[in-house]
Amino acid sequence: MKNLFYRYRHAWVLSYAFIYLPWFLYLEKKVTNHYHIMHVAIDDYIPFNEYFIVPYFLWFFYVSAAILYFFFADVKDYYKLCTMLFTGMTISLMICTVFPNGTDFRPVIDPDKNVFSYIVSFLYSKDTCTNVFPSIHVYNSICVHIAVSHSEKLRQNRIIQVGSFLLMVSICLATVFLKQHSAFDGLGALVMASIMYQFVYSGSYVPGRSEVSEKAIG
Repeated sequence: MKNLFYRYRHAWVLSYAFIYLPWFLYLEKKVTNHYHIMHVAIDDYIPFNEYFIVPYFLWFFYVSAAILYFFFADVKDYYKLCTMLFTGMTISLMICTVFPNGTDFRPVIDPDKNVFSYIVSFLYSKDTCTNVFPSIHVYNSICVHIAVSHSEKLRQNRIIQVGSFLLMVSICLATVFLKQHSAFDGLGALVMASIMYQFVYSGSYVPGRSEVSEKAIG
């Protein structure tokens, strides 16, 4: 048992959930009015499409599957992915805290139209239209694909590479076609991911010696 805890001691990083979730839920309850509307002209030309609810919800599987894979397969890449994910998510929460934001263009949904509309209606009822900039859906999807594309073990698997890219793009598009986000939210996420990439994957970020040694252990 002791060896098991030592082998997977890098699980401590996941305790970030105890910071992120309370903070996010607090903002969801606090930011209900008097927030800045995120809107750009292109938003008015993007039609609502309920079928994008499928890739939107696949985001949960996409991100969690990537974290679990690297957790067991490559600790060094696991630390890099978590560094990108959790740093960006924290920055997003900080922005929403000091700059309350949201959207105002959600359409009226007929839940009886089809099962996809029903799910979108359910999503709208549970998820507010606030705290949208930058888009965490977009940011995390970009981070996951970067991790997949830089993985020595996954780099040669064309099916995984193409599949990851298509899923990333689909999730990013889903945020605007479901009217969950403004295109500006996605742009903000892209900029933030580009900046974080320079720190984590361009050679500026080097995992500590103990982190690297865990790669051999895992």
